[in-house]
Amino acid sequence: MYTDTERCVRAVQSKDARFDGWFFTAVLTTRIYCRPSCPVVPPKVENMTFYPSAAACQQAGFRACKRCRPDTSPGSPEWNARADSVARAMRLIGDGVVDREGVPGLAARLGYSARQIERQLLAELGAGPLALARAQRAQTARLLIETTGLPMADVAFAAGFSSVRTFNDTVREVFALSPGELRTRAARSAKPPATPGVIALRLPYRSPLNPSNLFGHLAATAVPGVEEWRDGAYRRTLALPHGYGIVALTPHPDHIACRLFLTDPRDLTLAISRCRWLLDLDADPVAVDDQLRADPLLAPLVDKAPGRRVPRTVDGAEFAVRAVLGQQVSTAAARTHAARLVTTHGVPVDDPEGGGLTHLFPVPEALAGLDPERLALPRSRRTTLTTLVGALADGSLRLGTDTDWAKARAELTALPGFGPWTVEVIAMRALGDPDAFLPTDLGIRRAAAELGLPSTPAALTARAAAWRPWRAYAVQYLWTVDDHPINHLPA
Repeated sequence: MYTDTERCVRAVQSKDARFDGWFFTAVLTTRIYCRPSCPVVPPKVENMTFYPSAAACQQAGFRACKRCRPDTSPGSPEWNARADSVARAMRLIGDGVVDREGVPGLAARLGYSARQIERQLLAELGAGPLALARAQRAQTARLLIETTGLPMADVAFAAGFSSVRTFNDTVREVFALSPGELRTRAARSAKPPATPGVIALRLPYRSPLNPSNLFGHLAATAVPGVEEWRDGAYRRTLALPHGYGIVALTPHPDHIACRLFLTDPRDLTLAISRCRWLLDLDADPVAVDDQLRADPLLAPLVDKAPGRRVPRTVDGAEFAVRAVLGQQVSTAAARTHAARLVTTHGVPVDDPEGGGLTHLFPVPEALAGLDPERLALPRSRRTTLTTLVGALADGSLRLGTDTDWAKARAELTALPGFGPWTVEVIAMRALGDPDAFLPTDLGIRRAAAELGLPSTPAALTARAAAWRPWRAYAVQYLWTVDDHPINHLPA
């Protein structure tokens, strides 16, 4: 995108917010970089140059615009629509892996050498993993400076900086303000959170976003104790590297309001990344809807409520367990089975806002020793669950943002009791594959019959080839044909 100068110039001159995060505009005269939708008067064309990432802009000596705050742009939809090494590396960097494990750890997760990863990221993003991680640390630091009262030294280490001096130098270089000046500017308009220790922030997205299926699905399938819908917000617990967190996500017309309670602020980067992933906030809904709208049978569904997202998960292993519990049973029964596991094997937590969140969902290691005879499931499904948990616990099966989609599908298919529906629903919601498809799903079959689409899985899959690579989004629209609670925001 950023190499198409003419297209980039048009986007900047029209202040098109759809391209925020796709590329960044650097102004040669002012040495400032902006998002395409920056509200200021666009610079002259000869003074514009374009970069694929904020890190590349910073590395070239540009500082962030104080008006449009390009560091808060939605992420590029490229990284969630691809499964190659660069996309997987970007998802891992977004999760803070470089800060926790370094570049060698990032490379080891991807199965490449550090030099190969460096070369691939430089070629596509104009910056290596350290520069990309540094840009993210600066953004995390800004959030902590502006939304908390933490001492600056604590902010520095929580954001991932190795020293206070590096923190100060980076903040001044990126934002042209000292940490103290950033906090003073933010304090003029910020409202203190009602609950001490809660970080309040806004999660941006590309419009349109239809919250009905997104939050409706999460609320309708919420596991008691781990998730809840309360006061217009979806709330859930988060298991994080340095402790636990509780998040409340509320849909608004131009952003998602996010309230985070963390036992350790070092987990802020990962918590935000998981929330964005959960709500599919980096998607490009215009591109998705335009392609699906080309099918005359899908067009009315898209036109009626555009901008549907794919509800995902904050933890791939958790969702895989829940998918097995939900095989061939109702949504209510699946929630009941999951709640029993949570009560017996989950780690208790305190909800600082007095809600109904009581536990973290149990990790595979905690479930590895469960007694299958105590599970109120058919014997075959007990075997499926215990085999899955064993594979997740010993590391032979990994379901994360760095997972290769094709490899994961093959490994899941090899497990007993894993048919096409279970494999594809995990690919769609846990792995984030935008092309996952569920032709055998009951709701999809009902929608096909109602709309006049082919009725057999093979014929429907063939017809759905025209929807690629967005078949997971087509599933969201097809599910709306059936009047199910997942399609409606709770009252």
